[in-house]
Amino acid sequence: MKAPARAHPLWVAYIVHRVSGLALALFLPLHFWVLAMAVSDPGGLNGFLAMTEATLVKMAEFGLVFLLAVHMFGGLRLLASEWLPWRPAQKSLAAGAAALSFLIAGAFFLQAV
Repeated sequence: MKAPARAHPLWVAYIVHRVSGLALALFLPLHFWVLAMAVSDPGGLNGFLAMTEATLVKMAEFGLVFLLAVHMFGGLRLLASEWLPWRPAQKSLAAGAAALSFLIAGAFFLQAV
């Protein structure tokens, strides 16, 4: 009997990649609206930019950058696992290196804040 797909270790990576992509797709209309405001309503843009100084908005921006990084690394992982002739141990090392790089970048970010 075949094990369910959810028992596979990379199922979580699959779900995180899909959810981060969906969240980024939901963000795009807001992003385009703000870009359009820069051209059509500079006063409204100034009011919007003043609102971005709030702590909650800064936390949401961090979440957005985190989702973008997760989605990008998930896509790179998927491309590497499908196109490169790697053995499973090499794939694990590459995933570990990417995770370590992300943690180091996050540490630098937190130090800058």
